[in-house]
Amino acid sequence: MSDSEIVRSYPCDDFVTAPALQAWRGVHVEAPAEAVWPWVAQVRLAPYSYDWIDNLGRRSPRELAGLPEPQVGERFTAAGGRELGRIVSVAPGKQLTGTILGAFMSYVLVPQDHDTTRLLLKVVMRTSRWAALGLSVGDLIMARRQLLNWKKLAERHHHQGTTPD
Repeated sequence: MSDSEIVRSYPCDDFVTAPALQAWRGVHVEAPAEAVWPWVAQVRLAPYSYDWIDNLGRRSPRELAGLPEPQVGERFTAAGGRELGRIVSVAPGKQLTGTILGAFMSYVLVPQDHDTTRLLLKVVMRTSRWAALGLSVGDLIMARRQLLNWKKLAERHHHQGTTPD
């Protein structure tokens, strides 16, 4: 994460003032934002991190489901067949912000040169300092896997769609 990515304003900041936990993650995706967005929006179906841990062994979809654009108030994600959290803010193609168990998280897509994208995540939460420490370690592992899975899927699907047979 660059300094400018850390200091920028994220939609989750509007929901938690003075958070005890702030965590940032980011990956560079070799695909344009419009190819990355459907994968981020598909978080409504599954967590896309370590499925054996947070999805009771069910594999997160590896194909796009053709979902309609997310709406505020809809479920944020699903894990192990259970609906979790709510979407609290969305700008289709640009950002998706949801809340789960008191944590607020914003996924932000930043278009870059040469049809690439920075996929950023910020998580904020009001909690004790000790809980924040434990949560940030867990978030580091799970969120990193989630972003890397979306990166791989978006790049694969984008390159399949633009490469002649």
